[in-house]
Amino acid sequence: MQERIRQLFEQSIETKRVSLERLTPAIEMAAARMAQCLLAEKKILSCGNGGSAGDAQHFSSEMLNRFERERPGLPAVALTTDASTVTSIANDYHFDEIFSKQVRALGQADDVLLAITTSGNSPNVVNAVKAAHAKGMHVVALTGKDGGHMAEHLRDDDVEIRVPASATARIQEVHLLIIHCLCDLIDLQLFGEQV
Repeated sequence: MQERIRQLFEQSIETKRVSLERLTPAIEMAAARMAQCLLAEKKILSCGNGGSAGDAQHFSSEMLNRFERERPGLPAVALTTDASTVTSIANDYHFDEIFSKQVRALGQADDVLLAITTSGNSPNVVNAVKAAHAKGMHVVALTGKDGGHMAEHLRDDDVEIRVPASATARIQEVHLLIIHCLCDLIDLQLFGEQV
């Protein structure tokens, strides 16, 4: 059992090491886009399914409350948290529309959508990206594997942060680290170095 634990830690470390080399410019670009959005008094919407829903909520909680410093709350909304809204859309329309209908209702031009899908193939997240584009929003996509269908729908001015891994658990572990990087860099750009 301990050898298995060691292997899992080593796989996670190696995935993060490879991701560091490949993803640093995209993470920097995404953080700059999000900071610009917030400086313009816009907001960040986030979405995903399962563990990615948890990541979407984790990001919005770090923005709305605080990350690692005392500062004013920042406008971010996870589209995964309102059970009444999500279930009514899924029931009355289709599960594939649970995020896109919210984006169409809440999104405004120059807002940012943080779209999280480890495979890139979640129809409801892809539909949210399409709705964001229709509203004039920017998209930051956290994906993995080959980017899936999501990659086909991203525009040149969107930012895709694609984790170079195929195991869902490893992708999710890096997604969480990326989210923490984004939070740190947003705080740095908006509030300067922490003293």
